[in-house]
Amino acid sequence: MVQCFLIHTVNPVSTLAPGESRVLYSRVFAPEEGALTGADSELGPEQRRLLQNEKVAVVARQVRSAVTLSREASGRVLVETVLGEELVALQEADSGVQRLGRGEPWPGERSALWLGVQSLAFTLVTEPHENLLLAEGTLKNITRHCLEHLRMLGMGSEVLLKSDRIDVLLHRLLPHGQLLFLNHRFTQSLEKELANYMAQ
Repeated sequence: MVQCFLIHTVNPVSTLAPGESRVLYSRVFAPEEGALTGADSELGPEQRRLLQNEKVAVVARQVRSAVTLSREASGRVLVETVLGEELVALQEADSGVQRLGRGEPWPGERSALWLGVQSLAFTLVTEPHENLLLAEGTLKNITRHCLEHLRMLGMGSEVLLKSDRIDVLLHRLLPHGQLLFLNHRFTQSLEKELANYMAQ
C-alpha cells in the first residue's frame, strides 16, 4: 500500500529558508487512525490535518536532502529543459530510495521512492514490504504523465491549479493507494483514456 504521493521543490526557493522544500501537491492514501496515541487521538480534524501536513513536509525535506546529495555526488550540471523535452528531462532525472525509520515521521517504517526532475521531486511513500520495482515503475509512469500532459517544467507552470488532473491520474494509476500490475493491453487502454481526459 502507498502511504502518500507528493510533488515538491528541490531547488532553493527565494521565500523559503535554506534547506526547506515547498510541497506543491500531496495526496495521503492511508490515514493512520489507529496509530494516533495519547494526546494525538484527541486532536480535532483541523489539528489532524496540520499534523498530516507536517509529516508530508518532513518527507519533502528528507527527499530534498537526498536529491541534493545525489546531484552533488554525480557532478552533473543541471540544464533547464524547454517545453517539448519532458521525456529527455525524465530520462536524465535523479532517482533513489530512502528508508524512513520509525517516527520519521510515521510510527512504522516506510520507504520513500523519489525522482528529481529539474527543480521538482516526485515522491511515493510506501510500506516497507511493497514491491519496490513495481512502485518505481508506477512513480515513473505518474511522473511521465504529469510532465507530458500538464507541462510542469514550463515557465509559470502552476501545479496548484492542476491538482484535479493529478487526482485523476492517481485515481487511475494508483487507485486507493494500491500498486497495480498492468498488462500491455490494459496499459494501452489506460493511456488512451488518460490522453483523452488530459486533452479536454
